[in-house]
Amino acid sequence: MNIAFFLLPKQEVICLNEEATLRQTLERMEHHRYTAVPILGVNGEYKATVTEGDLLWHLKNNPDLSFDQLHRASLKDVPLRVNIRAVRIDANMEDLISLAKTQNFVPVVDDMNRFIGIVRRSDIIDYCEKLLIPSDANKDGEWKREA
Repeated sequence: MNIAFFLLPKQEVICLNEEATLRQTLERMEHHRYTAVPILGVNGEYKATVTEGDLLWHLKNNPDLSFDQLHRASLKDVPLRVNIRAVRIDANMEDLISLAKTQNFVPVVDDMNRFIGIVRRSDIIDYCEKLLIPSDANKDGEWKREA
């Protein structure tokens, strides 16, 4: 199986530019109801992923930073607690699944580290479910018996 089978392309992924402000970051995450968003560099390269927790800890540790000042604060100043690792599009499925065990999504990059999309853990689980649960099982999980 190829990673591209699971890829949600960049055009359909909400991303942030590394030059974003904290206000832009919070508003984008709130609007799309995401808890984590990839951060891209000026040339489209994958830099990191920011999470709600990263933002909350940053605000907690900077009590002088009020909501009214968030448009002046840079996303670059937020320490990221978790290193959300990316895979290359030509990586093997074992690498993808290994990362998906601990990440809600896995960023996917090309051979020049340019972001090309994500693979959601839920899509991998849905695919595995289809392989493991035969289509002739009814909605209660019971097997249909042939007459």
